[in-house]
Amino acid sequence: MYQRDDGIVEFDPDVCIGCKACMQACPYDAIYIDPDSGTAAKCHYCAHKVDLGLEPACVVVCPEHAILAGDLDDPTTEIAQAVARNKVTVRKPEQGTAPRLYYIGGEDVAMHPTAVDRTPDSFAWADVLPLHEGDGHASHKAPKATTSGKKSNSGQALRRSEPQGDPSGGPIQIGDGRMAEQMTQVVWNAQHKIPWHWQVPAYLVTKGIAAGIFLILAISALFGFISVDHYVFQASAFVSVFFLIATTGLLVADLERPERFLSIVFRPQWRSWLVRGAFLLIGFSGIATIWYAGELSVWMGWITEEWFAPWRTIVLWAGIPLAIGTAIYTAFLFGQAEGRDLWQSPLLPLHLIIQSFMAGSAVLLIMGSLIEMSDELMYVVRFTFLGSVALDLAVMLLGEFGMPHASEQAAKAAHMITKGRYKWQFWGLAIVVGHILPLAYGMQAGWAPALAALIGLYVFEKVFVSAPQELPNS
Repeated sequence: MYQRDDGIVEFDPDVCIGCKACMQACPYDAIYIDPDSGTAAKCHYCAHKVDLGLEPACVVVCPEHAILAGDLDDPTTEIAQAVARNKVTVRKPEQGTAPRLYYIGGEDVAMHPTAVDRTPDSFAWADVLPLHEGDGHASHKAPKATTSGKKSNSGQALRRSEPQGDPSGGPIQIGDGRMAEQMTQVVWNAQHKIPWHWQVPAYLVTKGIAAGIFLILAISALFGFISVDHYVFQASAFVSVFFLIATTGLLVADLERPERFLSIVFRPQWRSWLVRGAFLLIGFSGIATIWYAGELSVWMGWITEEWFAPWRTIVLWAGIPLAIGTAIYTAFLFGQAEGRDLWQSPLLPLHLIIQSFMAGSAVLLIMGSLIEMSDELMYVVRFTFLGSVALDLAVMLLGEFGMPHASEQAAKAAHMITKGRYKWQFWGLAIVVGHILPLAYGMQAGWAPALAALIGLYVFEKVFVSAPQELPNS
């Protein structure tokens, strides 16, 4: 997407890779994936008409002249005069997007999508699509209205597993009870599907594992906490590279146009943390591969330890900032997602680096049950594992969800995780299984609590990524 000299925001479908980051960045839910091209699209002010001196189609077809368009910087235009004469409001000015869409007589209840209950039986008319891909059945029914206005238990499912667009039953669905039986009711709702699915929380875990393994062994070896074991080091480097490859695979799989993935490298948009993160992953993957090749060569006897030792030191020192960047860059990518307030947490970089140590040490504990590791290394790994699990629990409960949230959207998403739809997954799997159970083992922790921590970590990432996307922006 780009902004023309006249201010119109246009898009080029020929270069979009379908990463959907722009959809997360839009606090108005104005961007969608074109089902024909698989690329991002939005209203572009009918730029092709404007270039011919015509007005946008919505202005032309409105029989009440309720929509005005034009140059706000020219005081002689009708739109500039209307804005000057009337009290106008904009949506979500706090997001810092400087919106130029003004509403005359815009009431708060109409401007804020969370102001009214949006359960399916509260709609007057609604186009309700599945929140998640694969939702074959509705979790709510649409009861038929009776003459008395009371609820009926009959009805059919509103949510269907269909492509984005009108459901097969038609675009209009009738809600429960008498029309306008409450003071305010949703009149029309267009529901977009959630952009990011299980691949994103899975990739958070896999890149955390890769970065965590490298950081634990690099720091331990460089500061003399452990002695070098070539077999363990090359096995660990191999696992780190494997999870980096898995990370790349998950990122590509989540794209709508995966065949354009290399555009990130050859046509980078440097202001995006998606691109910056991709280059961090590439750099870290290169360092981890060199580390693996070196340790394997020493273990196989192809090169001597004396020759490789100084090169190992260089590789490990060079890899530490790349591993840290790999672990935490997603926090800055989430920070650009102005449409998902819960992701704007300033604690997120700290949280991700702690989770990286937690995931890396958990995998090293599992490896320790399969291959022989020294007692000094196992002590470092267990200490790191328990410390990171305890810190992660503290940051999660006291920081991410214990402190007041800066916006209503963030507070609602947090409530959905801790007390709403995701509460059993959060408390049962993420907290009890993923944190309390491993801590209960103490320094006797082995593969079982390590596996429990990884399961809990994935569940937490899943609810953390999913909940904010379920809140309406329009």
